[in-house]
Amino acid sequence: MSELEDLPDLDLDAELPDDAKSAPEDRETAGPFDESEANPVRPYIDLGGVKVLPREGLNLRLEVEEATKRVVAVGLDYAGSTLQVQPFAAPRSTGLWNETRSQIAEQIAQQGGTVTEREGEFGPELVAEVPTGGAAGTDATHLARFIGVDGPRWFLRGVVAGEGASKPDAAALVDDLFRSLVVVRGNSPMPPRDLIPLRMPTATSA
Repeated sequence: MSELEDLPDLDLDAELPDDAKSAPEDRETAGPFDESEANPVRPYIDLGGVKVLPREGLNLRLEVEEATKRVVAVGLDYAGSTLQVQPFAAPRSTGLWNETRSQIAEQIAQQGGTVTEREGEFGPELVAEVPTGGAAGTDATHLARFIGVDGPRWFLRGVVAGEGASKPDAAALVDDLFRSLVVVRGNSPMPPRDLIPLRMPTATSA
C-alpha cells in the first residue's frame, strides 16, 4: 500500500475538552458537502459514507481492514499526491476536529515525529514529519498534512501525502478535491466518532 500506512491509528473515543465545530465559513456552498447540499445532477461515485466526483487524473482506491474485510478509508491519488479520507459520525451541535488534532500531534510525537499547526484552506491543519519505520539506525521521515472539517452530524478527516503535503500548487489541487467530496451521514443512529460505513462502488449516481 502507500506511505499512509505509517500514520497513526487514532483513538477517537478519547474525551478532550475542545468540542467547537471547525469548518470554513463557505463550507455549505463550496464543500465538503453534506448529502443535502450536493448538486443532484452531478455523476458522483457512491462509496456509501462518501461520494466522489470523477475528474481527469483521479485514481480511487479503497483501503480494507484485512481481518474484517471492512472498508476503512478512501484513497484518492491525484496531482502527484495521495488524499486519504474517512467520514465519522459526530454530534449535531459540536465538532471533532479540534480534539482530534490534539490526538494526532500527541501520537506522532510519541512515534518520534514532529508536528506544526498552521492555518489552511479549511481552518487549522497539521503538517507532520512522520517516521517511515525503516531500517534500524535510519531517520527517514515523510511529510503529511492532516486536514479536517466538521459538518452537520459528521466529521471528515483527510491525510495528504506526496506533493500536496509540501508544494503549495499541489496542495491547492488536493484541497479543491477535498472540497468536492460529499458526506452521506444517513439517518441511522450512530455513536459519535464511529466510522460512517464505506463500501465498494455499485454505480455512478447523484
